[in-house]
Amino acid sequence: MIVDVERCENCYNCFIATKDEHVGNDFPGYAAPQPDHGHNWIKMETKERGSAPMVEANFMPTMCNHCDDAPCMKVAENGAVTKRSDGIVLIDPVKSKGQKQIVDACPYGAVYWNEERQIPQKWIFDAHLLDNGWTRTRAEQACPTGALKSIKTEDAAMKNIASQEGLEVLKPELNTKPRVYYKNLHLMTSLFIGGTVTCETNDDAVEDAEVTLSQGGRVIATTRTDAFGDFKIDGLSAENGSFEVSIKHAKGQFTSEVDISESRYIGLCPLN
Repeated sequence: MIVDVERCENCYNCFIATKDEHVGNDFPGYAAPQPDHGHNWIKMETKERGSAPMVEANFMPTMCNHCDDAPCMKVAENGAVTKRSDGIVLIDPVKSKGQKQIVDACPYGAVYWNEERQIPQKWIFDAHLLDNGWTRTRAEQACPTGALKSIKTEDAAMKNIASQEGLEVLKPELNTKPRVYYKNLHLMTSLFIGGTVTCETNDDAVEDAEVTLSQGGRVIATTRTDAFGDFKIDGLSAENGSFEVSIKHAKGQFTSEVDISESRYIGLCPLN
């Protein structure tokens, strides 16, 4: 599954479609009915960045990652968790009874405990539908912006796709080898610096000014202002600390030292 964070509008259609599919419906061998409340098999994460007037909110659906090296499989007993040849990880709704350690083992918080049935449950990648000829999951069918896209391909081909499209996985340091990839993940994980370039003499916005972000004499990134004089440099980390913003245009120059621990709008940058 490929999730494009930039396309997600927080409509919750994927969440609702999954609820509609599983609440009150039993799919033997795949999943027991999902409880009415408390389970978010597809969960929406929200991240707000910036400061007024340059503020943005981004949204990201999260779900079972169907890891190739799944921690839940390592703690399961009696073959309660299995991985199919197509990569889908399933928790057997019968064999998993009483095995709450399966919930605790997931580092992504994607496995939920059904207190009434005493079983762990999670998103099954709509395996029951795919096995009956469906080509897309309910969640991606319900998405109006195309933020979700499932593909069936060989591992080597997926590796190339991830490289070409800049796809990332959640918590890569865990090396669980997830099969859910994220595009534009920086919108949830990184910081930006933004500002507005103006002419010192009349406060008019300056279009097409060259903006350079440097650190210790090394250029980190460059961009140019838009028709409103605004600029934004994204993909920064709080660990980077202090930066120098320098702006050049035929109308003048501007330089400022900026420390960041969160995304910032540094305000007006008057050229002189």
